Amino acid sequence: MKANLRKLVSRREFSLLLVLIVVGAVVQWQNPVFLTPGQIDSILRNYSFMIMMATGMLMVLLLGGIDISVGSTLALSGMASALMMRDGFITSGIMAYLFSIAVGTLCGFLVGLVITKAKVLPIIASLGFMYIFRGMTFFISNNQWVGTRFLVPEYLDFSRGSTLGVSNLVWIVLVVYIIVFVVLKWTTFGRQIYAVGSNPEAAMISGIRIDRVKLIVYTFNGTLAGLSGAMFVGSFASAMNNSAMGMELDIIAACVIGGVSLKGGHGTVPGVLLGGLLIAILTRSLSLMGIDQFWQQALMGSVILIAVITNILMMRHAARKSLERREI
Repeated sequence: MKANLRKLVSRREFSLLLVLIVVGAVVQWQNPVFLTPGQIDSILRNYSFMIMMATGMLMVLLLGGIDISVGSTLALSGMASALMMRDGFITSGIMAYLFSIAVGTLCGFLVGLVITKAKVLPIIASLGFMYIFRGMTFFISNNQWVGTRFLVPEYLDFSRGSTLGVSNLVWIVLVVYIIVFVVLKWTTFGRQIYAVGSNPEAAMISGIRIDRVKLIVYTFNGTLAGLSGAMFVGSFASAMNNSAMGMELDIIAACVIGGVSLKGGHGTVPGVLLGGLLIAILTRSLSLMGIDQFWQQALMGSVILIAVITNILMMRHAARKSLERREI
């Protein structure tokens, strides 16, 4: 019993949970309206896109890759769906969501294809596509935005509605997290993702088709960005060219804070969820406390640096312990 408790306390997720509780308590002390049901619902609703896309980024980072095009994919897929509704080609909420998901999936597939077939470095490939997808968003919209009156009412009602007192967007995020958790923890494909990120050479020798795994992961990452595009437009009741600009940095930060290694092979779904929640709470709380934008950015940067340094130190400690056990 004591050994299990000690193991639980030593986990990164437990530390993150304690940090969340402390941050929430401090902000609540400074601003008594922070932990009201309305504020909590607002935080979860407004940051649901970032928190959900962090799961896709988790899988990409586990491979030892990266994708900084997801913000542009969100904007393109959301805008494409909104334009289809504006022009009368889409008349139902379900079709709007499916079309946005399809666009995002295609974007993720293209990124993965260039990385796996052309052997372009992930950072370079995704950087190029970030500009391509953002440019396409401006092009297809003719540099204009799509307002509420052009969107299907059923689509808006679902995106801004609730079920059992919880936002529908939050339910979507929970379902996605459960699916990714199950895949990574209990499926062969999940073990292959960790294997590719941990040791690509050994994974190849064991018969894992590395390019196939990478292509599927990048495609799925695009699928989540497309889904987020539909959620984003429906939640804010408008499609804009600059939607989610810079969000990819928050997504990567959520993963890093959650304990995901940028070298690949290490990271968990609960850790990313807690990392995303911490980013959301910190961002909202700093705004509520009236802290200047410069100091908000400086603090977030400091949190990311501390998280990266902590990850490195923990991995070195684990490697040292493993070496000591082998020597004994």
